[in-house]
Amino acid sequence: MEIAVDWLNYDGILVNSLETKSVFSCFMQEPFKSVPLIWTINERALATRSRQYTSSWQIELLNDWRKAFNRATVVVFPNHVLPMMYSAFDTGNYYVIPASPAEIWETETTMALYNDEIHVKMDHQPNDIVIAIVGSQFLYRGLWLEHALVLKALLPVFAIFSLDNNSKSHLKIIVLSGDPTGNYSAAVEAIAVNLSYPRGTVKHFAVDDDVGSLLSAADLVIYGSFLEEQSFPEILVKAMSIGKPIITPDLSMIRKYVDDRVNGYLFPKENLKVLTQIVLQAFSKGTLSPSAHNIASMGKNTAKNFMVLETVEGYATLLENVLELPSEVAPPKAISEIPPKLKKEWCWHLFKAFMNPTLEDRTIKSSRYLKTVEEQWNRIQKESSSSIAATDDSFSYDIWEEERNIMMLNTRKRREEEELKDRTDQPHGTWEDVYKSAKRADRSRNDLHERDEGELLRTGQPLCIYEPYFGEGTWSFLHLSSLYRGKRSKAQHR
Repeated sequence: MEIAVDWLNYDGILVNSLETKSVFSCFMQEPFKSVPLIWTINERALATRSRQYTSSWQIELLNDWRKAFNRATVVVFPNHVLPMMYSAFDTGNYYVIPASPAEIWETETTMALYNDEIHVKMDHQPNDIVIAIVGSQFLYRGLWLEHALVLKALLPVFAIFSLDNNSKSHLKIIVLSGDPTGNYSAAVEAIAVNLSYPRGTVKHFAVDDDVGSLLSAADLVIYGSFLEEQSFPEILVKAMSIGKPIITPDLSMIRKYVDDRVNGYLFPKENLKVLTQIVLQAFSKGTLSPSAHNIASMGKNTAKNFMVLETVEGYATLLENVLELPSEVAPPKAISEIPPKLKKEWCWHLFKAFMNPTLEDRTIKSSRYLKTVEEQWNRIQKESSSSIAATDDSFSYDIWEEERNIMMLNTRKRREEEELKDRTDQPHGTWEDVYKSAKRADRSRNDLHERDEGELLRTGQPLCIYEPYFGEGTWSFLHLSSLYRGKRSKAQHR
């Protein structure tokens, strides 16, 4: 059953995820067009599919999504990568509030799904030590060189691991990057061969939405990108939330949140020998050292309440600038007056009802929703094309029918004009007759005890001003009540 909502009762609307697009048709109709709408998007699914829409000439479907993005007053992203990925829908209303509890919350709910099967898929043995090399979400020319330098720094670490009888090293290295093509895999393999790594020791995996399962298989995560970015790398937050020790270069954005040998390891990007020493210290007798486990535990606590202050203040500032509250509403308090506890940690007790490992992954839900939208759109396009083909057969008949209707209309109009020719205008009377009629109408109004607005104001009687509802958005209320809302005004409020 369809539920009718009077959105004018709200001063603003906050929506989250791509699935909320199905209700945007209400917000695009009068009188709900003016209601402020803030849309937060954490998924990448639509950005990836938008390229397919362009290549397959599904321009109308692309434009339909553009209308939804254009309707939003502000579209909020948790990092600076997503606005670039969604550039096809950019209408000048994008806004970035760094970090979000969504990633940590999703990791908490899906950690139970990570199991040892990923080791089998990656052709790793249970006793293998796995080091993951990750990098920036931005693809740039120097990324492969930085990965090559990190692999070179790990050569001494590889030498200390003993070989078993099958001459297979217990050390495995996986390189995770955002390049889904096979070219980067070939480049990583060539670099490993040139550095004299045994074949199969270094493997490349394209980073997709299931990066959490790949990180769960690693014992240590190294951030192998030296590019200064505007926001903290999202993949490091995910690794920390899973409980993996991280080693990163001392970039300015990372130094703000990672303390060396407290919740992570830092090394100068100009001196990769320090990276080698840190990795050697992180392992003891073929496993992670106790200090590395402690650092991983501290990193997990850091990630759980990561950048709460920036997120809370960011949304508070956004709401303060977007919402236009009525004059009778008390003004909101200053951002500086937000309780300190709310700026230090998330209210995780509010999420407990949703922390169910059986819940479906957000990415899977978004992909299924987009697939449903595409199927509906394709079905509508097929029906419209078939109807056009059917109308082509009767096109000539429609033209003849339209011409016949025009001829009948002209004949009727000509007959009416001929009948009006013999009629004469009736006199309207003198000014005195008009004055008497006006006075008579005035007396009849007084007999009905009607009062004009001026009289109501003079006597202090309550006044009710009605404003009508306009637009298709009010059609769902037709069976409920009148399409008018009244505002009373008393004498003491004048």
